[in-house]
Amino acid sequence: MPSYIILRRGILSRGFATVVGTGRPPQTYIEKVVQKYAVDLPSDKVVRAGDYVMIRPEHVMSHDNTGPIISKFKAIGATRIRNSRQPVFTLDHDVQNKSEKNLTKYASIERFARQHDIDFYPAGRGIGHQVLVEEGYAFPHCLTVASDSHSNMYGGVGCVGTPIVRTDGAAIWATGKTWWQVPRMVKVELTGRLAAGVTGKDVIVALCGTFNKDEVLNAAIEFVGDGIPSLSIDDRLAISNMTTEWGALAGVFPVDNVLFNWYEGVLDKLEKRTFHIPSSWSIPAPPSHPRLNRRRLDQIKSSPIVSDPNADYSAHLKFDLSTLVPHVSGPSSVKISTPLPVLEKSKIPIQKAYLVSCTNSRASDLAAAAAVVKGKKVAQGVQFYVAAASSEVQAESERRGDWGTLIAAGAKVLPAGCGPCIGLGTGLLEEGEIGISATNRNYKGRMGHPNAQAYLASPAVVAASAISGYISSPESLDPRTLPPSDGLSTSYATPTTSPRAAEASSKDEPLLPGFPPQFTGPILFAPQDNLNTDGIYPGKYTYQDDITLERQGQIVMENYDPTFASTVKGLLPAPANAKLSPGEDKAGVILVSGYNFGTGSSREQAATALKAAGIPLVIAGSFGDIFKRNAINNGLVCMECPELVSDLTELYGKNQRRGEGGKNGELTVNPSWSIKISMSNGRVQVETPQGSKTYHVTPIGISVQELWTYGGLEGYVLNSIKE
Repeated sequence: MPSYIILRRGILSRGFATVVGTGRPPQTYIEKVVQKYAVDLPSDKVVRAGDYVMIRPEHVMSHDNTGPIISKFKAIGATRIRNSRQPVFTLDHDVQNKSEKNLTKYASIERFARQHDIDFYPAGRGIGHQVLVEEGYAFPHCLTVASDSHSNMYGGVGCVGTPIVRTDGAAIWATGKTWWQVPRMVKVELTGRLAAGVTGKDVIVALCGTFNKDEVLNAAIEFVGDGIPSLSIDDRLAISNMTTEWGALAGVFPVDNVLFNWYEGVLDKLEKRTFHIPSSWSIPAPPSHPRLNRRRLDQIKSSPIVSDPNADYSAHLKFDLSTLVPHVSGPSSVKISTPLPVLEKSKIPIQKAYLVSCTNSRASDLAAAAAVVKGKKVAQGVQFYVAAASSEVQAESERRGDWGTLIAAGAKVLPAGCGPCIGLGTGLLEEGEIGISATNRNYKGRMGHPNAQAYLASPAVVAASAISGYISSPESLDPRTLPPSDGLSTSYATPTTSPRAAEASSKDEPLLPGFPPQFTGPILFAPQDNLNTDGIYPGKYTYQDDITLERQGQIVMENYDPTFASTVKGLLPAPANAKLSPGEDKAGVILVSGYNFGTGSSREQAATALKAAGIPLVIAGSFGDIFKRNAINNGLVCMECPELVSDLTELYGKNQRRGEGGKNGELTVNPSWSIKISMSNGRVQVETPQGSKTYHVTPIGISVQELWTYGGLEGYVLNSIKE
């Protein structure tokens, strides 16, 4: 099978051509949708997993991080939005912040939107992901991206949603396009039917805790199976939303009759949105919605897209919904989940409960919580915070009476927005507190103090816990109707052979002028898997847009190891921003860590802060894909070397494993090793007090070198505009 550079100027790597021969190669649903939005392809190219392609997405959403994207857009010399219908701005993260600084920031974003005729949704309208579903930007058979990691949620309505980063956002504004590597495909088959009281949130919490060995890491998930028709659209949205925490880059449900019926209900509301009139009156119908309309829905129905029967998947998971009981995630990790009937026996006390976020604050979620708290009061010593996913959701909940029921029970209302989920505003967890939340993340320090504990559960369980004062089931949950707590039926299988063999080459990779032949320096080892972006760059700094690169380097890894930045500074062999002469090696501190490094949110600063501190290259067992994208876009080199990670773990990890620090409990280990990595052949030479050892990594290739020489994608686009 021939290979070729898929992207015109070599942005990011070589891919394998899938050339149409005697018969068209089979594709998954996701591959077919990507094919629809791919540009600059040869006429006979069939998009498959692993390919690097240039895409022109239907829409690109940004939120409070729009400000930095505007700065990047202007910095690259762009003055015109390529397609003003493509971007969507939704202010949703720091909506409680009424400071002059934040209001000025919000005003500048709105001003830019008005100047360029961009769709804009102000603070209070709702969380961006919910708005994109409500307003039809996320729609079946579409590819819509967002500068936020929970764009996976769009998969709940059959839309391929995937995250991009801020630099990608600026590139799309300027050119309409960005690059994407099509992820490996994973099939998740849902069978059976959920028992009464078990929800979509329980499904994804159990999936994250059961398949917690990176089975879907950096994959695109397609949900299939006879259990799907029994799942509501709100359940599907919650499941797709948290495929992000599961490690996937997309989580897509099929376009079926359940979805069509849901859209029929949406259209019915829109058609009656003015006022009620007798059908016999000769008054024209209200104007058609630009995206949610009958013509567009009929087009989807008449031109179905489905996976081919023999499409390739890298793994096949099976999950029997009928064997599931309510589950709770945590504390402080989505990889830990416990059946609620087991956990509630411990009567874990809580101080805060949260019914907020884009995961589970839709009208059905608020209704489920209201049914639990009706006629009751929130327990003494517990604060119960509620925020609707959008103003539309809140209005519907108010009409139904559910909103008033929650307030009457003692819930504290927050504006429609992210708030506590991102660690901003009122009601954060304080030191030593325990909280239970219907949100999507419970990482250490995510919702408040690093020494607090957070659990995740369904809205009904969160509400019941707020009433009882400890993690507990709602009274309506009848144990007699549930399957056994230890009876969850699942399976996992991978093909015996890879569906697409990789091309092997023994030739040295050519090096571009200006790219260093070697990266060298002392090693620092962070013996931790799943070191997330909250640990690398704390959320409380994420939306402080005036933080300099120098300051980023001073606070890097603060949530993981407060001494990290000073340790790096003491080891630096050369200034982080030192200019290189032609043919000169790049010196710096080389960070080595475990698997899934950089998992979590899409914050770009997790990469820029490491680079600013003096770390030009990170070696890990594997990387979170969004982090890797941020790194490549900003000139931070990422390489995978499981053998080196294994050796360091065996020699320096406490109990010879990762997750417990070094042998003396230190979070960052200085083994007094030095390293040289050849960029042409991937040879890694490590010098230790005991002698030297050689490892091997895959060279990064011409295309990534080119981005590096320009300082990242921003510099590359700037150069392209000048050309």
